[in-house]
Amino acid sequence: MFQHFSLKTVLLFAILQCICFSTSAQDIVFTSLPDSSDTNNTTSIRFSGYIDAYYSYDFAKPSNHQRLPFAYSYNRYNEFNLNLGYAKMEYTSQKVRSNIALMAGTYSNDNLSSEPGVLKNVLEANVGVRLSKKKNLWLDVGVMPSHIGFESAIGKDCWNLTRSMVADNTPYYESGLRVSYISPNEKWYMSAMWLNGWQRISRLDGHNAISGGHQITFKPNKKLTLNSSSFIGVVSAENVPENRIYHNLYGIVECSKRLAFTLGFDIGAQQHLPYSVKYDPWYSPLVIVRFKPTAKTAIAARAEHFRDHYGVMIPSKFIHGFETTGYSINFDYQVQSNVLARFEARTLQSKDAIFLINGDPATGNYFITSSLSIAF
Repeated sequence: MFQHFSLKTVLLFAILQCICFSTSAQDIVFTSLPDSSDTNNTTSIRFSGYIDAYYSYDFAKPSNHQRLPFAYSYNRYNEFNLNLGYAKMEYTSQKVRSNIALMAGTYSNDNLSSEPGVLKNVLEANVGVRLSKKKNLWLDVGVMPSHIGFESAIGKDCWNLTRSMVADNTPYYESGLRVSYISPNEKWYMSAMWLNGWQRISRLDGHNAISGGHQITFKPNKKLTLNSSSFIGVVSAENVPENRIYHNLYGIVECSKRLAFTLGFDIGAQQHLPYSVKYDPWYSPLVIVRFKPTAKTAIAARAEHFRDHYGVMIPSKFIHGFETTGYSINFDYQVQSNVLARFEARTLQSKDAIFLINGDPATGNYFITSSLSIAF
């Protein structure tokens, strides 16, 4: 009889279970009898959920309601829609940890469009084992959040309502094996990974090459975070191999409880043609300033630039390739501890007329977005 249950039914049931068991995302702890090898064998299971609904108005008024071809979040025009909703279960113990999260929304439709079947609805699915009794050394396998960038798919965790151009064109998720280590003073985080590819769960037909990367995060104190992440691998099938090298560097500075900055610089290069010694580069600098006037409000301003002359990440038929600068400002209001209301105004300005305003080519694009999210 189970064949009659669809994935949507299962997802809805999982969300209802999260509401019933964990309205405030509190832990449910099960304690088992200790064995001879472990005197602290406590395990915990945590249920949580998230819903992020939004409305975006683009002054270009696209007739198909799809805002921009290179935007993969909050990208539907003149619709009340769901960017991301998920139900998640986390299991932790002294030696094992695991996460499973199922999702729905326009984010999953667009970012996982190349994944087959139900994999489009997998936000996380991973299991990890501790490799050392004395050190915080772990091995994790499965579908995990990307190690590249400081912006995630979960809106409430980002300073800005919409994602930057570089975030929308780098991985939000990855699938593979990761070995990670946290130093005893928790100032250093280091990891290395073996991946299925550049934002891939299922590999392309004929693609068996190894992809990998690293991440090093240094937090000397609560006010400063420095991060270096990389990717190197083949991004096409074996009969037409094209190598990609990518590096992400950012720093977050908490000047005070009210004022903070994020500075980022990403750079990548990809083989011009299969087996070629020539590489086509692209890069993207970014700066975000966040100010919190009160405990319940925040204002964030962002300036960004994306330079992709050869159209590697964002194809373009124009002479300058894709060269666009963006500015945005958003206002956040914490309705209550787990409910966030947001409003953002944003513009993108290009060297070429890559946008359409009422059907006519234009160098600028303007849009406003609002969202209401709840975490439970």
